[in-house]
Amino acid sequence: MLAYIIRRIFILVPTLFGVSLIVFTMLHLTPGDPAELLLGERATEESLHALRDHLGLNEPLYVQYGMFLKRLIKGDLGETIRTRQKVWTEIKQRFPATMELSFVALMISCVLGIFLGIISATKQYSIFDYLSMVGALIGVSMPIFWLGLVFMLVFSLNLGWLPISGRLSIDVDLSVITNFYIFDAILTRNWIAFKDAIWHIIMPAVTLSTIPTAIVARMTRSAMLEVLRQDYIKTAKAKGLSQFKVVYKHALRNAMIPVITTIGLQFGVLLCGAILTETIFAWPGMGKWMYDAVMQRDYMVIQGGTLFISTLFILINLVVDLLYAVINPRISVQ
Repeated sequence: MLAYIIRRIFILVPTLFGVSLIVFTMLHLTPGDPAELLLGERATEESLHALRDHLGLNEPLYVQYGMFLKRLIKGDLGETIRTRQKVWTEIKQRFPATMELSFVALMISCVLGIFLGIISATKQYSIFDYLSMVGALIGVSMPIFWLGLVFMLVFSLNLGWLPISGRLSIDVDLSVITNFYIFDAILTRNWIAFKDAIWHIIMPAVTLSTIPTAIVARMTRSAMLEVLRQDYIKTAKAKGLSQFKVVYKHALRNAMIPVITTIGLQFGVLLCGAILTETIFAWPGMGKWMYDAVMQRDYMVIQGGTLFISTLFILINLVVDLLYAVINPRISVQ
C-alpha cells in the first residue's frame, strides 16, 4: 500500500504542472489588463507601465511562467495583485469557511442520499421509489443560484427563520482558533456562537447539497439493485435472515464501492463548485474569493487557488481508492 501511495504522489507533480500551464495560458489569452482594473480608466500610461513592470506583466509569457514555477518550487504562491498579501495567507484564512460549508453539505448528501437510495432499491417500483427518483431528477436539474434565492426569500425574508448571509451574526463574539467557526465554538464552549454558526450554515449547506444528494441517491439505488439480484443475497434470504441483515449487512457493504467513489468525487466538486453558493450567501470562502479574482484578473490568486484545489481533488481521490480496501478487504490497492 505504501508503494501505491508513493506512486500516486509522484503522479501529482506532472498533473499540477499541466494544470498550472493550462490556467496560465487561458488567463493570458483572455482580454483585459490587471493594471487598468487596479488604477482605473483615467490612469496615465506612465503609471500603467510602472505597475505592469512591478507586477512582471511586461515580461514575455514564458518568462512570467518561469517566474511563477520558480516561486512555486519554493512553496511561494505569490502575492495578490489587489491586497498585496501572500496568496497562501489568504488561502489559510478562507479555506476553512469553504471546507466547513462543503463538509456539512456532504454530510447532508450522504445521509439523505444513501437513505433514499436504499429505500428506493428495496421498494422498487413503489410510490416511494418513483417520488424519490423524481425528486433526485429535480435536484440534479435545479439551478443552484435560483434555489438559493428562493430559500432566502422564503426562510429569511418571509418567515425570518434563518439569517440571510454570512457565517456569524455581528453581535456574536467568538474566539477564532482554527477559522472553523463551529469547531471553534465547541473548543471555547461558546454555545451561543455555536447555535448562531449552525443557523447561518443551514441554508447555504442545504442549497449546496441538492445536486450531490440526488447523484448519491441514484447511484446508491443502482448499486443496491445490482447487488440484491446476486445469488448470495438469495441464499441469505433462504437461510431465514431478516430483511435488515440482508440489506445492511450483506448488500450495502458491497454496494458501497461505487457509492464511495461518487461521494469522493462529489466532495471534490463541492470544494471546487461552491462559487455560486458562496456568492449568493456572502459566504467568505474560496469560491467567493476566486470569483472576485477572476473579475479583477488577479493572476496569482487564480493560479494559486486552482493549484490548491487541484491538489485537494487528487488527494481526495487517493483517499477514496484506499477506502476500497477498508470497506472490502478482498480488493487490493495494487
